[in-house]
Amino acid sequence: MNTRVPKDRRRGRALTVLAATAMLALTGCKGGDLVSYDLPSKSARYTFQTQTDDVRTVWEYTSAKATKNDTPRQSPCVGELVDGDTSACRPEPLIFLRYDFGLDLANTAASGRKHEVTVVAYYQERLTTPPQVTSLKAEATYDGGWTWRPAATKAGGRNTYTVTIENPPREQAANGVGLRISASDSQGDTVRQTIPTAYGLR
Repeated sequence: MNTRVPKDRRRGRALTVLAATAMLALTGCKGGDLVSYDLPSKSARYTFQTQTDDVRTVWEYTSAKATKNDTPRQSPCVGELVDGDTSACRPEPLIFLRYDFGLDLANTAASGRKHEVTVVAYYQERLTTPPQVTSLKAEATYDGGWTWRPAATKAGGRNTYTVTIENPPREQAANGVGLRISASDSQGDTVRQTIPTAYGLR
């Protein structure tokens, strides 16, 4: 499964880490050159990591071989579409993160002031009964990821959180402000996403 992070982080657009296609995360599906996962029948803990540009994401989740389909009828499995494979399949319960940084057109925020970032956790649409995100923690860095400090978080709507970052004076974060988010859900699955430079200061 591939992930992509748009480089444009301007106001009104969300920095999003997406599955390039939800079909690639279906278990038990085989379709041509598409990537799929045929897991053992016994439940086990898995780690999946990806890095796009400077953004690193690590998922930890529990999964096992699919015994029945868990996909909407309007979104059949890859194998069924490509070569008629009718093996049971489902999406993996990965937590994805979407951000609204609230920046100006230069992708910067005011220095020496508090700045709020909205973080929305979500799952692939094919997952018919997604878990509930139960906690989200945030950390900020002003030196490119060498050191991190906690940032306040406040739960809003479903799977939505507001992160408040104490922006330092501009000279104390010459290369901008970075963000690290750690979230977990009701099934014990987790995600940690590290953005060494999320935005600049003005």
